[in-house]
Amino acid sequence: MRAKIGKTKNECEGMTYTVIITLSVLVLVAYVFDLTSSKTKIPAVILLLLLGWVLKQVTIYLGIKITDLSPALPVLGTIGLILIVLEGSLELELDRSKSALILKSFFIALIPMVGLAFGLAYLLEYFGFPDIRKNLLNVIPICIISSAIAIPSVRGLSRLNKEFIIYESSLSDVLGLMLFNFVAINDHFNFRTLGDFTLQLLLIIAISFIATIGLAILLNKIGHHIKFIPIILLLLLIYAVSEVYHLPGLIFILFFGLFIGNIDQLRNIKWIEKLKPDELNKEVSKFKDLTSEASFLIRSVFFLMFGFLIDTSALLNIEISLWAVGITAGIFAMRAILLKLFRLPLSPLLFISPRGLITILLILSIKPADAISIISLPLILQIVIIMA
Repeated sequence: MRAKIGKTKNECEGMTYTVIITLSVLVLVAYVFDLTSSKTKIPAVILLLLLGWVLKQVTIYLGIKITDLSPALPVLGTIGLILIVLEGSLELELDRSKSALILKSFFIALIPMVGLAFGLAYLLEYFGFPDIRKNLLNVIPICIISSAIAIPSVRGLSRLNKEFIIYESSLSDVLGLMLFNFVAINDHFNFRTLGDFTLQLLLIIAISFIATIGLAILLNKIGHHIKFIPIILLLLLIYAVSEVYHLPGLIFILFFGLFIGNIDQLRNIKWIEKLKPDELNKEVSKFKDLTSEASFLIRSVFFLMFGFLIDTSALLNIEISLWAVGITAGIFAMRAILLKLFRLPLSPLLFISPRGLITILLILSIKPADAISIISLPLILQIVIIMA
């Protein structure tokens, strides 16, 4: 009996160390990908997906059974999205000289998204999918730029181009989620639904203002050596509660990051001095570092896991590939037109409009009754790979 217990204990210990070693090696490899992507010109996300796929083939070859990881994907992705938008917003500087850039970013994020969404929805109707609402629900995720891929990819660009991509991709995430939620919770669209949506928007702005002030005070006042994890957990909590009540929680995340990251620009407001901006800036600097490292870890694990879950046979489907290439061509064509209209350089901005984490998350969140067979994960993956 003791021998059997001892054997079981040794097996458990062996499995524990194997998992720790595997995860450590995988994340370190992901770090190498992140370091070298600017030199190799191979996006880190592609390498992470490939690494996850290779790991799956190894487990199949060795006969190792892995627990179904798909339920963890939406959780990881949501946390990653929050951290990435927070990281990007903390890096942005707000002043009057940036107003033109922010407006351009807003319109270039919004116009192609809406245009592509309705264009693809009516195209699907032509191909035998008559429900426009379902079509919109399925194609909106494809129309959203992924800040999870865009923001880390702009490190080597000029300051102006970098700021534009951070604004555009963050706004694309926020606007895309708002549009997706609006379509998801409404069966019909009329003035009443638009009125409800406006009220939701005003409510989340009010919540964002109050919660941001409260969290900024906490960040400055907490004397305990552990202060950043509670702040991040509160951000996650407020975001999650907002989404449960169909409020666009990413607006809160963006608002919070912009506020504490630009506290110096707000000194002319009298009550801001009560937050002690000089002391708060020191804490924000440390908070930025923690956020960057946490977002890297979550993002890496997410794409590794997604690569592991890839269905190879479905991925190589020619019909799916034709749709992926056609959709990608439409995205680039519309983006080129908008960049020209707003007098922004085509190179390198044209090709920095990746799809990724948020697209995958929203596709996974669609209820089976609203899903459309042609808008599948293999199609999304092909678009992600082409546009990365």
